[in-house]
Amino acid sequence: MASLNETYSLHEVENFELLAKQVVEGFIIGLHQSPYHGFSAEFAEHKLYNPGESTKNIDWKVFARTDKLFNKRYDDETNLRCQIVIDSSSSMTLSNRGKGINQLSKIQWSALASASFMYLLKKQRDAFGLTLFDESIHLHRRASGSLKQMRLLMSYLDDIYHNPPDHSKTTNIAEALHEVAERIKKRSLVVIFSDFFDQMDNLDPVFSALQHLKYNKNEVIVFNVIDLQKEVEFKYSNKPMKFIDYETGETLKVRPQDLQSVYRERMDSYLNHLKLKCMQFGIDFQLADINRDFNDVLRAFLIRRNKSI
Repeated sequence: MASLNETYSLHEVENFELLAKQVVEGFIIGLHQSPYHGFSAEFAEHKLYNPGESTKNIDWKVFARTDKLFNKRYDDETNLRCQIVIDSSSSMTLSNRGKGINQLSKIQWSALASASFMYLLKKQRDAFGLTLFDESIHLHRRASGSLKQMRLLMSYLDDIYHNPPDHSKTTNIAEALHEVAERIKKRSLVVIFSDFFDQMDNLDPVFSALQHLKYNKNEVIVFNVIDLQKEVEFKYSNKPMKFIDYETGETLKVRPQDLQSVYRERMDSYLNHLKLKCMQFGIDFQLADINRDFNDVLRAFLIRRNKSI
């Protein structure tokens, strides 16, 4: 079966919520068809049917797709609260201008992943909120599981998906996360989407803010949103090129292969440090490459969700 991203350009989709729903349903079908049936059932509001149980709650649509019997779950409500935090600074507007999923900028990729998370959370009767920040927080909605909340947050995500920020918004992730920690009044799962390029030479302020979130008994998962080919492997044509800092406007003319070895060494060191520090503080870390589909990110999110309830 062709994937969503092979079928049509993501930029051609006007119904953003429908797009998120398709991403999630494709993921769930894949889980149902995998050998990890208990895992998939839990996230799709299903559980495996056991012989002798009533057949009234069997999901026959899932049976038609998978040839396996699952009961729909109605009574297992949870009380998870999830706050999704997105870096909307200008560095997140980087796009690799490819096809399908590879047309998306980092901010668009984060918005669609976040919308997919919300769709999953709504199916599980969980509460969800949204925070957007650059130099400071410019949107903060506390977690709620209502349909009104779903529609409102989808509209915000749709806006940054179709109207990404201009090239002048800098980042202050440490200050934003400290403020998020102060604003969250109940224990939550905090999901952060950022490229973490702010203060790369000194991550201590960022980890102080992450510790603040953990100190308040929140669970935290970090999605380090990057273009692996461009921003880590530094794969460019070997010809003179001009690089522009999206946040400051500073330009640099170089031949990429002259810098590739040194650049990759420093970037690998930085990412390893970021990952190790997250592990030390009990924070889940996931490298989120915008060249890939959403399956790894959805799987990582759902694993953490289950641990948090």
